[in-house]
Amino acid sequence: MPNPPARRLLPLLTQHSGRSALTCQFRCGNACDHDVPNTSENAYFGDIAAKALSRRGALRAGALGALVVGAGASLAGTAYANPDLPRQPGEGPGIGGRLTFEPVAPNTEDRVTVAEGYDHAVVVRWGDPVLPDAPAFDFERQTAAAQAAQFGYNCDFVSFHPLGRDRALLWVNHEYSDEQLMFRGYKGGTNATIEQIKIGMAAHGGSVVEIARVGGTGRWKLVTEGRRRYNRRITAETPMRFTGPAAGSDLLKTAADPTGTRVLGMLNNCAGGTTPWGTVLTAEENFNQYFVGADKAPEALKPSLKRYGIDVSKPYDSGNRRFDRVDERFDLGRHPHEAHRFGWIVEIDPFDPDSTPIKRTALGRFKHEAANTSLARDGRVVVYMGDDERFDYMYKFVSKGRFRPGDDRHNRTLLDEGTLYVAKLTGDSPAAEIDGTGKPPSDGAFDGSGVWIPLVTGDKSHVEGMTAAEVLVHTRLAADKAGATKMDRPEDIERNPVTGAVYVALTNNSSRTAAQVDEANPRAANKHGHVLEILEAGNDAGSTRFAWSIPLVCGDPADPSTYFAGFDKTKVSPISCPDNLAFDPRGNLWISTDGNALKKNDGLFAMPVRGRDRGHVRQFLTVPVGAETCGPLITADGRSAFVAVQHPGETDGASPDTPSSHWPDGGSSQPRPSVVVAWHKHGRHIGA
Repeated sequence: MPNPPARRLLPLLTQHSGRSALTCQFRCGNACDHDVPNTSENAYFGDIAAKALSRRGALRAGALGALVVGAGASLAGTAYANPDLPRQPGEGPGIGGRLTFEPVAPNTEDRVTVAEGYDHAVVVRWGDPVLPDAPAFDFERQTAAAQAAQFGYNCDFVSFHPLGRDRALLWVNHEYSDEQLMFRGYKGGTNATIEQIKIGMAAHGGSVVEIARVGGTGRWKLVTEGRRRYNRRITAETPMRFTGPAAGSDLLKTAADPTGTRVLGMLNNCAGGTTPWGTVLTAEENFNQYFVGADKAPEALKPSLKRYGIDVSKPYDSGNRRFDRVDERFDLGRHPHEAHRFGWIVEIDPFDPDSTPIKRTALGRFKHEAANTSLARDGRVVVYMGDDERFDYMYKFVSKGRFRPGDDRHNRTLLDEGTLYVAKLTGDSPAAEIDGTGKPPSDGAFDGSGVWIPLVTGDKSHVEGMTAAEVLVHTRLAADKAGATKMDRPEDIERNPVTGAVYVALTNNSSRTAAQVDEANPRAANKHGHVLEILEAGNDAGSTRFAWSIPLVCGDPADPSTYFAGFDKTKVSPISCPDNLAFDPRGNLWISTDGNALKKNDGLFAMPVRGRDRGHVRQFLTVPVGAETCGPLITADGRSAFVAVQHPGETDGASPDTPSSHWPDGGSSQPRPSVVVAWHKHGRHIGA
């Protein structure tokens, strides 16, 4: 076990993150300026902690023992176990390898900077042709038809699918459009031209592009010649279908789809994951901002609409994109169930450009940030998911059936039947010792135990007064009733493929008051965020019990409040607002940031999670002015690091006439969201 943190004091924080007003408007519809959607009276677990002390001690010891004894046996054959990777003395094959790069200094430069000894290049940028008949990008002469065949806007989640040693497919989410930066003289959704609205709809969704390795290095480039048979664009209007227990329910039926099984498009896809059978899981997040007319929705639906952040008091917000001017389905006064058809996990086959994307209803509906998969000890598929909202919850889905390697037909059914759980955490300290200042309790650590509460299994609801379809469509309401623990914006949740521990990025929550803190969310007005570590009982992803702790409390290491797993803070990089997570082949944790509240550019950071370097956070790269670091992805061979550089130049007051960034093309060009790859100049593994 790591040494417990020293007792220290965390000051109250009262500001929002470092996001610009422009980002807040277009990415999440100014969510932080609206009332918190979760008004449930779920108990903050500090006041019931004493009931769990003895249970928690036994559980934590068991979980830690399983990690130490069983990690190599249970995971080495299924994860990144690579005998050629360097390792520390005493560690098994493929497990270990210290990070050795010199960290990048925090900066505010309008460029991507990478650690010394590394290089980087843009792989694909907004407007680059994706389909063979796509025209070259012309900022001044955009059309919806062109955008539907070109790389979309604001790239986010990245997944890598090999086609052999030197070819691969790259899936990239296009989370949202920022019309203020996309068009000169943009005057808002009500006054926007119909063509501008259509371009915005086409800029959403995702892209599949074929890439090729450059000269046997860790660099990859976009394939621009030849057939490119796998390339694909998915937009807000791509036909999709529902499967799982809620498919066909009355809650999903509309005038255009009386069967409740067909839907057009996906919206605000943030992070995601990949399945053991090689498909993409992409997560719909802040879908609420695209709808209007909720004030005229049926009264019976208004509580659930409001719980999902949809304003039911007025026709539309002034910043709304007004998709309803192109397609009336976005008007909830006319089509009140249309909002129920977004907020899902969507499965896409990157190897079949003619396949129909599937919205998997068994995984629940909320503001999904991610959907990362693992396997339980018995072969069942486990999907970890966060609901990115202040005071919302952590979820996981465990399939009924078991994964069968090579049996694609069987495996494609696994995400349609299983149990959806929500997390309830308990601290091991008296409530009086968690006072909102961040002062650790008397045992010196923020830690405790937890359970995964079942919400629904197949067609059987575990929530009193709700059917299975209601639980899956109104998952937030079901989790409220189940007594889940309110978290500080749970975003990415990912299981370490080497050790089996699960990590949760809790980005921030400036709305948490001192009266609302608990041991897993110990800071009031938490603007820098933290990372949670979960050790599931028996080191089994299928378990319903776990121990947890906080290894990283983000912020300026010079501030005595921050905590870096007990590592010497004079040697670590400052980090603020953890967002997406990834692991390299050695099991080191990589963290991308969103909205750096330390007034520096966002970046990508690496942190060992065990051994003498546990907690040694180092910044590997920074992104340009106004940008967020998304992705990230370290390839299985350890030689390439992909990041999606989202919304460069998205700063207050920026516009095409007064851009604050000219990245990536330089000169007087407009900023273009892009995917970047970084590699070591001499072919070494990333970070080592």
